[in-house]
Amino acid sequence: MRYRFYTLDVFTDQVFGGNPLAVLPDARGLEPEQMQRVAREFNLSETAFVFPPRERGHARRLRIFTPAHELPFAGHPTVGTAFLLASIGEVDLEGEVTTVVLEEEVGPVPVGIRAQRGEPVSATLSTARPPEFGPPPPPLEAIAETLSLDPTDLLSGEDRPQAVSCGNPFLFIPVRDRSALARIRVNPAAWERYLATYWAPKPYIFTYDAELPESAVRARMFSPSIGLKEDPATGAAAVALAGYLGVRDPTEVGTLRWQVEQGFEMGRPSLLQVEADKARGEVVAARVGGRCVRVAEGTIEVPTQSR
Repeated sequence: MRYRFYTLDVFTDQVFGGNPLAVLPDARGLEPEQMQRVAREFNLSETAFVFPPRERGHARRLRIFTPAHELPFAGHPTVGTAFLLASIGEVDLEGEVTTVVLEEEVGPVPVGIRAQRGEPVSATLSTARPPEFGPPPPPLEAIAETLSLDPTDLLSGEDRPQAVSCGNPFLFIPVRDRSALARIRVNPAAWERYLATYWAPKPYIFTYDAELPESAVRARMFSPSIGLKEDPATGAAAVALAGYLGVRDPTEVGTLRWQVEQGFEMGRPSLLQVEADKARGEVVAARVGGRCVRVAEGTIEVPTQSR
């Protein structure tokens, strides 16, 4: 069977920036094994498959696959798919912001699509669950070895490494500056020894020494568990980062905002707009959004029987 697909770059307004994504806007008839094969064929960090919703009032059901396995939730496929559905007329835009709900394995995910002159320009997702904090990570020395850094490159104390998840767990590792961030080389043997079986095996390393004056954080993310050398923009990590940063902010009630720059070391600069709502000193909601741009479209032939 032939299926139409689109590719787009997410968290950027420039073609060949941001994080590339493939979307099949009507994946009806595909089985999980076929979706996995399609994702492996595209060989992007994620491919999104769109189905009719199960619940009345929801826009679509979304299944997300890396080249290796299915994910219950991921940020840039959610943001990018909502943007794409609006850009091809599958979602009707209503004013400046149109909110739709995408069903994912983690639960229903609301997404606000922002439009200008009747055309979508960006999208922002709200997490299906608030940040969850994981068990203590391995020692600084083990983490530093995994990243090929010196332990003195890592921050400690209040800014120590911590695992957080909004449906997809990451280990947040603050480092001193952009120089340390640029020197990271993941040591596969050390990762296997210290992080492969940890609650959050994906290291997300960041520094408060951002390049752009409007950015609060510069980040890199690596995911050896799914064979991803480096990700240029990680929305699921950005909402969990809102939990990490939010609990360290003294604000008791209100909304906190940060711009995160990622992918610069890869030549795919990405800008992620991150928000956290706090009540009684706790982070109760998190959001991430950004601009998107369509890149390509076509059809792919998917065999009806697995081979």
